[in-house]
Amino acid sequence: MARADTLRMLRAPDFRRLWGSHTVSLLGDQIRTLALPLAAVLVLHAGPAQMGLLTAAGTLPALLFSLLAGAASDRYGRRRRTMVLADLLRAALLATVPVAAVFGTLSLTQLYLVAFGTGTLSVLFDVADASMFVAVVPRERFVAANSLIHGSRAASYLAGPSLGGLLVQAVGAPLGLLADAVSFLASAVLLRGIRTPEPPTERAGLAGLVGGLSYLRRSATIRATLTGTAVMNLFNFAFAALFTLYATTALGISPGTLGLVLGAGAVGSLLGAFLTPRLGRLIGIGPAALLGMVLFPAPLILVPLADRPGPTALLLVFGSEFGAGLGVMMLDIAFGSITAAIVPARLRARVSGAFQSVNYGVRPIGSLLGGALGAALGLRPALWIATVGALAGVLFVLPSPVRRLRRLPDEPEEQPTGGPLRAGAPA
Repeated sequence: MARADTLRMLRAPDFRRLWGSHTVSLLGDQIRTLALPLAAVLVLHAGPAQMGLLTAAGTLPALLFSLLAGAASDRYGRRRRTMVLADLLRAALLATVPVAAVFGTLSLTQLYLVAFGTGTLSVLFDVADASMFVAVVPRERFVAANSLIHGSRAASYLAGPSLGGLLVQAVGAPLGLLADAVSFLASAVLLRGIRTPEPPTERAGLAGLVGGLSYLRRSATIRATLTGTAVMNLFNFAFAALFTLYATTALGISPGTLGLVLGAGAVGSLLGAFLTPRLGRLIGIGPAALLGMVLFPAPLILVPLADRPGPTALLLVFGSEFGAGLGVMMLDIAFGSITAAIVPARLRARVSGAFQSVNYGVRPIGSLLGGALGAALGLRPALWIATVGALAGVLFVLPSPVRRLRRLPDEPEEQPTGGPLRAGAPA
């Protein structure tokens, strides 16, 4: 049945365009993730503080603008047009980097502005995309569609870093960013072909600005999901802040070898995208989401278990990346499908914006927490704390209606009260 749903989605022209836009953009994003910081390091000789500012410039817009972007999207509509415009402007911003490099005028200030601008446009794209997804995909095929989109994400983890490395080596980091610019142009072309009517707009005035937060507060399912994933992401980013330093200094893994090990571990993400629809039918979509919340952070424990250089350390790092990739795909596909099914279409952008403002807002805090723990306690003890803390996120979701949810709700929760899940009760 899962295979049949996947084939039906692949035959749907508008979904193919939406999926295609995600696929090319995700591949380009992986190239940018490597090429933009390398442009700062190799061309402009940026130091640690400047690299921290560059990272913050790209992540800050999600915290600043998600609520406003979600409210505007649901109030004014035109989501497809917003996504196309965001793609075109991101392409233009990225193209300024190689142009400035060619004329010898590239600066760190320009990179900060490009990172902040592309981050802001990504917020606009993402909240509009949340509404377009439920317009293009039938409710009964949310899991299959999410599996295809996240499968593309997993594939980008495999191909993107390698392609980005080859481009940077061949033409330099600034020119390598042109590949990401081209990917946004291709995404815009695909999105322009979508003809499915958009969800209705809702002119709610000031209440619309906080409508997403209000819905999060009232829905027991979405509130628990947000709390659990925010706690998990807080500690996961604390782990990420220390991982590369620990792998290269304590475990003696060279950057090149580390890249190969992490790329190979991304196979777990592909496997997770393939298995999640089947697992959801076998044990239920809610239990599958809870399993993902365990399988995502639990394998990271293998990293602090490795205490000395050698083949065992490489094997443990590979195992952690493989298992975490498997878990994160299971988590993202299951929770993404549940959220799409529960939240009314007219509120999707606002709820997505509110969700992002909290879930993305904890990430820089987690990075700072990891650095503080590493400085105070040492790398290995800090990594232990981060992995155990990330695992604790599931405790916030266990008491919620998620664990009793065997299939997606038949109707959205229009008026959630914080009690048991009424729509689409477990079969």
